[in-house]
Amino acid sequence: MRVRVYIGLGSNLSTPTEQLRNALAAIAALPQTALIAQSSLYISDPLGPADQPRYVNAVAALDTDLSPLALLDALQTIEQEQGRTRKAERWGPRTLDLDILLFGALQVDEPRLTVPHYHMHARAFVLYPLAEIAPHLRLPDGRALTELLSNCPFAGLERLNETSSI
Repeated sequence: MRVRVYIGLGSNLSTPTEQLRNALAAIAALPQTALIAQSSLYISDPLGPADQPRYVNAVAALDTDLSPLALLDALQTIEQEQGRTRKAERWGPRTLDLDILLFGALQVDEPRLTVPHYHMHARAFVLYPLAEIAPHLRLPDGRALTELLSNCPFAGLERLNETSSI
């Protein structure tokens, strides 16, 4: 049964705009999955260590028949294919980060996956691109996306135009 899923994308290494475009193409090619929408690209300040490049972020909507863990495995394969190396440092620089933000109305609490994504409610680089493609969205707990946006300023974000690249 098809489920609407929202994926957060981020990169701050190895030509981040190209990393995100390549990731979107790879997501669109996943079996049992259709890419429905993608937000604009946004530049954001890094979380964690400040001595790293700014991030380029986006959010994608897809419909999938995959289970949450099967989708997670597919996304992690895309990350690895684009040069992602998982390190102990939690918020360090990376070629690609793909996070399942929402998986329909499911709430998942597995050792490898928590959905809705933890702290998404406080991350402008997630909420504003998400609102661009799903402005009337409600989270599984009933909160409206507009409510989350009202508590999360746009500060530190810059929307890229289509011809920009980083």
